[in-house]
Amino acid sequence: MRFTAFFLLALTLALPASAAEQILCHVEYGGETRELRAAPVSSPYAVAPTAIGSYFLFRVVFERSGSVKLYTYADREQGPVPIHVAEYQRQDLRPGRYGFTGVQTVYEPLRDGELKYWCELVGKAAR
Repeated sequence: MRFTAFFLLALTLALPASAAEQILCHVEYGGETRELRAAPVSSPYAVAPTAIGSYFLFRVVFERSGSVKLYTYADREQGPVPIHVAEYQRQDLRPGRYGFTGVQTVYEPLRDGELKYWCELVGKAAR
């Protein structure tokens, strides 16, 4: 009996981080779709953006409070410039066909491309 309890505890601790709640964003640009995952963080300042193509930077901040902030930046020579920001509170993270965001489109201000994304809450609560 002790071995079974120990085995179950070890198995629970060995579950991948993906079993905990995460934000999963499906980002499409230039015919390629990428999946970006974000785990809850205590401080949003340590979350770095991800380069998407040669022009966009995409940043997902999932705060422990449950709020989600999505940033799209234009990667300019002078530095990143925010061109799209979306904020969602915990009660807004309801599932839908395209997650809680719906399909969002961000256009390049200087070129003719577009970035599309939608995000969803995945995994179960780590409570």
